[in-house]
Formats: sequence, C-alpha cells, structure tokens
Amino acid sequence: MTANFHRTLLQRATQPYRSAGLFAWKFAKGKLKGDPAFVGLLEHGLIPDAERLIDLGCGQGLLAAWLLEARALHESGHWPAHWPAAPKVKNVWGLELMPKDVARARAALGDRARFELGNICTADFGKADVVIILDVLHYIDYAAQEDVLRRIRAALPTGGTFITRIGDAAGGLPFKFSNWVDRTVFFIRGHRVNRIYCRTQNEWLEVLKRTGFVAEAMPMHKGTPFCNVMLVAKAI
Repeated sequence: MTANFHRTLLQRATQPYRSAGLFAWKFAKGKLKGDPAFVGLLEHGLIPDAERLIDLGCGQGLLAAWLLEARALHESGHWPAHWPAAPKVKNVWGLELMPKDVARARAALGDRARFELGNICTADFGKADVVIILDVLHYIDYAAQEDVLRRIRAALPTGGTFITRIGDAAGGLPFKFSNWVDRTVFFIRGHRVNRIYCRTQNEWLEVLKRTGFVAEAMPMHKGTPFCNVMLVAKAI
C-alpha cells in the first residue's frame, strides 16, 4: 500500500509542473522522489492543520503541491492506515528570491497557493499558524538567521509550529558531502553562493531557544548519504 501510495502522490504532485516547462517538471520529479523530507513531514505528522502556512525559500512551490495532493488523497480515502492524517491547510504562502522559480510555481499551481518574490531577510511575514524553511537558513549570515527566527516567532501564536531542516555541522564527511550537493543544486538554480553559515545541531537548538522556541531534532536523511536534521519547534 505504501509504495503504491508514494507513486500516486508523486505523480499527482508533479503533474501540474508539466505546464511550467520541462525543467520544472523534471526538477519536481527528482526532488519529490529523492528527498526524504517530503515523505517524512507526512509520515511523522509534523505539520498540523493550519489556516495559513508560510513556506520561506519555497523554490518552485513543491511543498505546496505536495501538501495539496496529500490532503486530496487523504480525503478520498487513499491514505496509509498507519500514518497520521494529512494536514488540512487552508492557505499556503510561498516566498522565494528567484523570479524564475516564482514563475514556475505560479504556472504550476495557479491560485491553489500564493507565491511572491521576496527576500526572507526583509519581507513582512504577516501572521501564520505554521512556518517552514527547508535548507535555506545556512545561506544567510548568523545575525540574519537569528533576526529571521525572531520575526518568524512574532508571526506565530504561542504554540505555533516552526519546522526547518538543517545540516548538522558536527556530522563529519556526510555533512561536507551534503553541503557540496546543496551548493551545486543552488548554483544550477541560478543562485550565487559565496559562503554558507552552518551550525551544529546543538547550536541550532540553542539559537531556537534564544529566539522563542522549544525544539526537538529528528534525523531527516533516510536513504541518502547526507547528514540532515529536521528541527520541529513550537513557539513559547
């Protein structure tokens, strides 16, 4: 059941990207199939129901596509019995720095989600129930990281959820390899990478504590040679 479900969800979540061009479709297929974060978010029930979910550094909107189709499958009864219910998210807002990615997201998903061009270091987040950042924070300097986290905390109610995936700088060779792959993909997507600002898992947990969260760490690199960790935080 689970293997068939994965194939069905992958097909449904990537299909809209055909209208955004061959690159968008191929990238969506590769990323959603090969990155364990997307399945992990659902399998472990990390995302609660939300009126408004913010995806910062959303790229071409893959998380939105994944969550929309997951919920549709859940409501149709096609859902793994041992998994928590798919999150019911009313509004998804994605913020992305690259214009081409925003255009691809809009072409694929239309008005099913909202995507805007902007910088997470300066944008107004408004209010949200859930905020997610996947593999982005290490591209901004340490002071900016903490400023973004404080503004995320201000956007969330007490008990609101913040989820981010980071590379554990104490992870040795797997960490170095994951950084190399990440930088390569970042470059292919058109970003210029000068320096990255990484921390150990414990350092990230301490930063989250300083900025108003209590967090738990969960390995999120299953099936890959990387050293990635999902930090699931609650606003306090």
